[in-house]
Amino acid sequence: MKLVTAIIKPFKVEEVRASLDKIGISGMTMTEVKGFGRQKGHTELYRGAEYTIDFLPKIKIDIAVSDDMVEQVKKAIIEAAGSGKIGDGKIFISPIEEVVRIRTGETNEEAL
Repeated sequence: MKLVTAIIKPFKVEEVRASLDKIGISGMTMTEVKGFGRQKGHTELYRGAEYTIDFLPKIKIDIAVSDDMVEQVKKAIIEAAGSGKIGDGKIFISPIEEVVRIRTGETNEEAL
């Protein structure tokens, strides 16, 4: 089992969700986060004063999947979230040691 974590632009959330839904992903967790990478940040004017916004709004998506679904999930996210421009985001893939469904006590792949 793997945990796929994707950091994407906020306006791409619905496209990514729809793309994952098409391949049968029924559960995920989305969190509003802020951060920056190569994109850095940008400056804005507010009431005549210029200020720098260092941390940009992003969406973090966590999806627990079986090992055989990782490539499909990765491809679906890249196709839906990618624009070819800086700031499209990143995907992190980590191993999951154990999963437990609280309601039933099911574990691992059955709990996904």
